[in-house]
Amino acid sequence: MAKQSGIIKLEGTIGDISFYKSSEGYFAREKGGVDANRIANDPAFQRTRENGQEFGRAGKSGRLIRSCFRLLLQNTRDKRVASRLTGRLLSIIKTDEVNMRGLRTVQDGQMQLLQDFEFNKNARFNMLFNVNYQVNIDAASGEVEMSYSDFKPINLIDAPQGTTHFKISLGAGAIDFDNEESEFEMAETSIIAYDNAETVADVLTSTLSANTGLPIIAVLGISFYQEVNGTTYPLKNGAYNALSIVKVNQA
Repeated sequence: MAKQSGIIKLEGTIGDISFYKSSEGYFAREKGGVDANRIANDPAFQRTRENGQEFGRAGKSGRLIRSCFRLLLQNTRDKRVASRLTGRLLSIIKTDEVNMRGLRTVQDGQMQLLQDFEFNKNARFNMLFNVNYQVNIDAASGEVEMSYSDFKPINLIDAPQGTTHFKISLGAGAIDFDNEESEFEMAETSIIAYDNAETVADVLTSTLSANTGLPIIAVLGISFYQEVNGTTYPLKNGAYNALSIVKVNQA
């Protein structure tokens, strides 16, 4: 694989060279590899087919999760979040002890391995929000709750330079991997001043449908703002915002 340089960037195929664009720039590589028909039918490539099926399932599951939480992801993600999430989900698929190779699924694996996944690798929620908090998921009622104690923001929020305000968000998603559907609810604090005044304890609650029998994922996020002439604006277009999977209730 070679990186393209120069003013004109190519995409497509010329002879045996394929030119393409990725999130990291423009590249070129020589065509080659095993014939696709052989991979699809030759018994020698059975493991390759199984791996491909599970990789595809991980990618599809990742897209479903990202779609579920898209409102919170609009200003909180990095360029490689899709590939990082696919990798985490593939590792979960490999823990499935119910189905045969090639047929293993996310929902039959150890979904708790999703906990602590950061949608923005450059901002970790638990490093920015140093307040005592708890998250509870009640699958029977569909309630997902986050409670936190009193705190002084200037002492317990590790905010980036230029911050004048911040906000905490709770997102809850019930994921139906089989039918590629999801349900999402969220709750947020008001925009809170980043100063030495004590912020009182509070509870955020997101309520999903009761008794769905689906895995439920809870995420927590923190967003930073800067006030200019009485108006608050997202700080650095959300580059420092964090969103983390903090709890998973596996059906």
